[in-house]
Amino acid sequence: MSAGGAPVPPPPNPAVSFPAPRITLPVGPDILRTYSGAFVCLEILFGGLVWILVASSNVPLPLLQGWVMFVSVTAFIFSLLFLGVFLSGMVTQIDANWNFLDFAYHFTVFVFYFGAFLLEAAATSLHDLRCNMTMAVQPLLSDNQYNINVAATIFAFVTTACYGCSLALALRRWRP
Repeated sequence: MSAGGAPVPPPPNPAVSFPAPRITLPVGPDILRTYSGAFVCLEILFGGLVWILVASSNVPLPLLQGWVMFVSVTAFIFSLLFLGVFLSGMVTQIDANWNFLDFAYHFTVFVFYFGAFLLEAAATSLHDLRCNMTMAVQPLLSDNQYNINVAATIFAFVTTACYGCSLALALRRWRP
């Protein structure tokens, strides 16, 4: 009883007061059987290849390729975390609109990866640019660096396409 004589209502049950998370993707290993899960695995695989290829080219254009490295490493880590949250089943424990978060994540990464793809393609196109290296004029990229950058550009495009497909699937789930 309170000071005014009226009974005090019991505290609310926390299980009842919070709505269930909104997610239409399966949880646990079953996510790997969906197109979305397969695309996230491909994003991790191809994004890792972009990261490795750009790093192995000795980054001759740090201003352009530094951004490509940042995007590929960051997207790689966040895609691993995204997949890990679904595989571990933590999505059922966290109250969020996972369909919207899926869409927002893939939209953001798609935009950044598209820009990274364009920058990597621009860096690769500068292959024949001649630079004055103290005594001799040399091409900006050696043939080996050029070949590595071509492969990185191709894999950046493939990764961007995977993020685009994930974005389309996430949009369909978020706005049926």
